[in-house]
Amino acid sequence: MSLLPVNDAQKNLQEIIDQVAEQGKPVIIRGDRGNAILLAEKDWSAIQETLYLLSIPGMQESIKEGLATPIQECDGRVVSYEKRKIHKS
Repeated sequence: MSLLPVNDAQKNLQEIIDQVAEQGKPVIIRGDRGNAILLAEKDWSAIQETLYLLSIPGMQESIKEGLATPIQECDGRVVSYEKRKIHKS
């Protein structure tokens, strides 16, 4: 992750935004009273989605279970988390 002083970031902001968006590499901007991180919007969205999914009780276990299931055992149906929870009870 790159580290830039705030003055350099101000001078080259559009170039830095383009670089972060294209390369997907966050940049730390060092200020006088603290630092900030500039990251691509798609990366921010992915982080938010991950945090949301992990906030749902049982979702992490459900994802792990799904990843461990061989594709041959999948029948292609989409079953909601709530329906799966009912069937397991």
